[in-house]
Formats: sequence, C-alpha cells, structure tokens
Amino acid sequence: MTTNNETFISVDVEAAGPNPGQYSLLSIGACTVFEPQETFYIELRPINMQFTADALAVSGLSLERLAESGLPPTEAMKRFGKWVAQVTGPEGRPVFVALNAPFDWSFANDYFHRYLGHNPFGHSALDIKALYMGLTGADWQETYLEAMAKRYRLDLELTHHALQDALDQATVFRHILTEMRERSATRNGSQVE
Repeated sequence: MTTNNETFISVDVEAAGPNPGQYSLLSIGACTVFEPQETFYIELRPINMQFTADALAVSGLSLERLAESGLPPTEAMKRFGKWVAQVTGPEGRPVFVALNAPFDWSFANDYFHRYLGHNPFGHSALDIKALYMGLTGADWQETYLEAMAKRYRLDLELTHHALQDALDQATVFRHILTEMRERSATRNGSQVE
C-alpha cells in the first residue's frame, strides 16, 4: 500500500561499528510496510577490517566470512537501489522507516552516496522511536522494540538479523499508525458532535 505515492519501507542494517566513516556496513534488511509485503536482504563485503566487539557480537556476522562471501558495496547498493525503485514504482516516493533511524540512515545514506552517487530515498527518513514518543508520551528508554511490541500485544524480540528486524519494526510501525488514525478519527468524531 502506498499513501499519496509514498511507499513506506522498513530498513534495518547491521554494521561493524557505530559510524559509517570508520566501520563497514555488513547487512541490509528491508521490507515494504504494507501488503503486499516485499522483502530484501543482502550481506556486504567489508570495506576494512575495523570493528567493535559489541557490534559483531550482537549481529553474529563475521568480517572474515563476509570478506569472502559478501557482495562488493557498489553491487550491493545497486541491488538495493533497484529493489527500492521496483517496490516504489515510477511515480512513487520511498520513505525510509527505521527503529532508531539516525543509526540505520547514517549507514544507508553514506553507502548510497559513496557507491552510487545518490540516495533513492532522498532525505525521507522517519524514526519509529520519535513517532512513538510523540504518540504515547513515552520516555526514550521506553522506545525499545520489546516495549512497543508489548503495548500492541505482539510477541517480538530484537534479533539483530537485518531482515527479521525490518519485518518486526514494520509490524510495530503499522500498529502505531493504526493507533494514530483511531485517535484522529475519535478526535474528529467528537468535534462533530
């Protein structure tokens, strides 16, 4: 489903460390938020062997394995860009949606510009955590996936597999949008009375 030619695409990345200038993007998982849900997953060859132990422990990815089996970054970003264009359509506009979008966006944006010269998302990034805070009044520490999932009676747990996390955060995002629309309809309905 698209809204006003906008296609919401849930994106999650796993990386070798906290910033794209110093560390490699290792995997990208993405899915369209609405049905028909289409998915994308790719693992990338590291650009260097720098890493933080925490980042690799969380994702379970191996720089040595990815150096052998990962796609070169240019090829990976071409494939991701092509997939984004395919699911968005010729008249559509993709919107990057992520749980803690500043992190995922920093890597995706850097790699798109560095290896393709442009980002198909433009500057369209939406952070699920910030949206949830605005909707519920929750504190920042209450915006982790499991807490949001609990509100919507979902049994979800952050896996740190980029595709599974993209799918799970898309599920939470759909519930947030539903709650927003219901609140808006109630507010608009009560104003009419």
